[in-house]
Amino acid sequence: MKTIFEPFKIKMVEPLSILSTEDRKKVLQESYYNLFNIPAKFVTFDLLTDSGTSAMSSKQWAAMMEGDESYAGSESYIRFSNIIRDLTGMEHVIPTHQGRSAEALLCSALLKPQDRVLGNTQFDTTRANIESNGGVSIDLPSEESKDAHFEFPFKGNVNLKLLKEELSKNSKNIPFFIMTVTNNSIGGQPVSLENIKQTKKLLSEHNIPMFIDAARFAENAYFIKQREEGQKNRSVKNIAQEMFSYADGVLMSAKKDAFANIGGFLAVHNKDLAKEIRNRMVITEGFPTYGGLAGRDLEAIAVGLQEILSEDYLTYRIRSVEYFGKGLESAGFTLVKPFGGHAVYIDASSSLPHVPQKYYPAQSLSVAFYEEMGLRGVEVGSVMFGYLDEKTDQEVYAPKELVRLAMPRRVYTQSHIDYIIECAHEFKPKSDQLPGYKFIEQAKHLRHFTAKFAPIPKESFR
Repeated sequence: MKTIFEPFKIKMVEPLSILSTEDRKKVLQESYYNLFNIPAKFVTFDLLTDSGTSAMSSKQWAAMMEGDESYAGSESYIRFSNIIRDLTGMEHVIPTHQGRSAEALLCSALLKPQDRVLGNTQFDTTRANIESNGGVSIDLPSEESKDAHFEFPFKGNVNLKLLKEELSKNSKNIPFFIMTVTNNSIGGQPVSLENIKQTKKLLSEHNIPMFIDAARFAENAYFIKQREEGQKNRSVKNIAQEMFSYADGVLMSAKKDAFANIGGFLAVHNKDLAKEIRNRMVITEGFPTYGGLAGRDLEAIAVGLQEILSEDYLTYRIRSVEYFGKGLESAGFTLVKPFGGHAVYIDASSSLPHVPQKYYPAQSLSVAFYEEMGLRGVEVGSVMFGYLDEKTDQEVYAPKELVRLAMPRRVYTQSHIDYIIECAHEFKPKSDQLPGYKFIEQAKHLRHFTAKFAPIPKESFR
């Protein structure tokens, strides 16, 4: 059928904030044109992230009432860890308060200064944790991902040729590899089962462990089922279990595919590594069986990890994102293709060709979407991934200038999306007049979260 219906009923609602255009302009000025600085009460459609913004189910809320808040060895931890062991095959399960905490613990345990951490493409917090521990983050994206508009089913893959070259030159300085599924930085693109298997084979020849960043593992497994030869008759859970079978460890922000509002975990095979990480986490996170989380949070994650494997839900999820992407495309915007699992990514360089890269076209489009329709997205371009080279005092730009519109799980309906698409059609003809932006304040790491900007009018471009 053409109609996409939500495979759930709505049990509780909250009102949306609807401001005038003039009020939104004032909010932008007061926030220094950084959408992270805007109070949520002034946002109508919050597509900033799909992390921690999901609507939890009645079963999750019910499970939270059974949360065992014992400091050590709670029943909630036991249920949580058993479900993760069944899914990942990892013996040692360590809860953390969110995914970046798992990254920080892993990096502090394994990294030495100037170590090189390879990956298909590291996202912002992963890269920051690697660099803040003295390491160097190396991305090895697929050749197909260079062309944002090229239709290829697994653009999230590792470039195996580049991986071989890195391993032949620097294997002694590579403590681990991170495989991010789906690959967020290049458009939420999936990684094939075959690519995961071949990556593991190459790493094993050099005794380098592979960790899977599993924030969106179920969406990746669903794409494998739909797109990879020989996989269509398998369950999503079975495919996910095979994905994890090639890994030495799994780290996850449960704020994505587990529908939880907070939490994550790090799971590993190696008992010595698990011991080292637990010793470190006691200092900052808490006792190893709660890891900075309440028992009720562990319960919500445990239920969410089961619910995300529903193929009815995943079919709806992927089709809804595709519907959104096609709608924006029909309005005249250029998008990353094929559409990913959790978000649509607008190619701002192609959509706003009049804005030079040095004036951050993706930031310009992000700000305009809020001003025009109260929609908060996020820049995934040179604001997020570029940086100021301290040696040359020159800006280093990102390879792509993207705007990510991430879809919170089970939050917005098709009528919300239809309204956004309608606004996009109204707005696109006048987008050639948008200004650019410049930094007036920025931090050394993760600058996009706290930066302040000022607009540069089109007539001032040079």
